[in-house]
Amino acid sequence: METKGRFIVFEGIDGAGKTTQIELLEKRLRAEGRAVFRTAEPTESVSGGLLRDALSGNTRRSACEMAALFTLDRIFHNVNPVNGIEKMLSSGYDVISDRYYYSSMAYQGSETDAVWVKNMNLACPEIRRPDLCIFLDLTPEESMKRIKGGRATQEIYETYEKLSAVRDKFYRVFEELKETERICIINAARSIEVIHEEILSLLGL
Repeated sequence: METKGRFIVFEGIDGAGKTTQIELLEKRLRAEGRAVFRTAEPTESVSGGLLRDALSGNTRRSACEMAALFTLDRIFHNVNPVNGIEKMLSSGYDVISDRYYYSSMAYQGSETDAVWVKNMNLACPEIRRPDLCIFLDLTPEESMKRIKGGRATQEIYETYEKLSAVRDKFYRVFEELKETERICIINAARSIEVIHEEILSLLGL
């Protein structure tokens, strides 16, 4: 069956505004008559629950454990027969995901063997490549300001030092993948409306 939907991934360090921009894009695509399925990683699976527990700091896990768990969760994300990425795309839905394997390469890839993390994801036949990755770029300073202003608790990666390392790693990952994937970097320090319009232009809307 021909896949009719588009697979769009949003990435960015914490506080970059992914949720807001995903909501706006979903609303616009629906207004255009498109069927839209919003999703996110970690998923609601068992592996996703283990990841959220670790991200909150409740359970300590090594970077290798985290990378392997994210890959396991990502495979489920793709092949879940009820509402997995492949199922929804083949049913004609545009799939918008909040985070994907770029996050594994940036977050866990900055703490353990980056080549292993990359290959575990890109070499897996059940992990689909997105049609478009939109990276909402924000400085660590602005990210920390937004996190502290909008949340009661912080996750394990939400420190200035870790966000700086992750942002740098995102850029290295994008440089490595630029010949094989469509990745667009957007300045996320501007107004919500300006960012939204730039995203729409990338999609020809």
